[in-house]
Amino acid sequence: MTQVNIAGGAQNRTSVERRGDRELVVTRTFNAPPSTVYRAWSQPELFQRWWVPKSVSGVSLVSCDMDVRTGGKYRLEFGSGGSDTMAFYGKYLEVVPNERIVWTNDEGEEGAITTVTFEDQGGRTLLKYHEVYPSKEALEEALQGSAAALPEQLEQLDELLSSIGE
Repeated sequence: MTQVNIAGGAQNRTSVERRGDRELVVTRTFNAPPSTVYRAWSQPELFQRWWVPKSVSGVSLVSCDMDVRTGGKYRLEFGSGGSDTMAFYGKYLEVVPNERIVWTNDEGEEGAITTVTFEDQGGRTLLKYHEVYPSKEALEEALQGSAAALPEQLEQLDELLSSIGE
């Protein structure tokens, strides 16, 4: 188990923890109720405003299709201004509004199953982002790529939440 605390707001630290050979758990508390945090994860127009790390220069989310319901699908397409894009897609295995979203990452053989939970903490939300990878190698690859950006993405989510309120 490896844990790293990454600075966020004074009370909102992002914790990244590796559990075993195939699991990653990221937690952070937000100063917003679960319903607001859930909206930012489930409404494409909000999701697009925080998902791409600002430090990744020139990359944008050019297409964001999300049917956030059990059995629904998503497709996120990233580009950097040219005609080449990269797509990430999958399906929602379980959606419980304001509580949990579980989805697949189907773009490759080494895709993870991701679960995000929204736990009420008296008007604040404890968010848990849990990924289970099919192999140790897939987790290692994610730790060098997409998972490495999660603290920055959650910081951007925190900024968005303070601007959208209820």
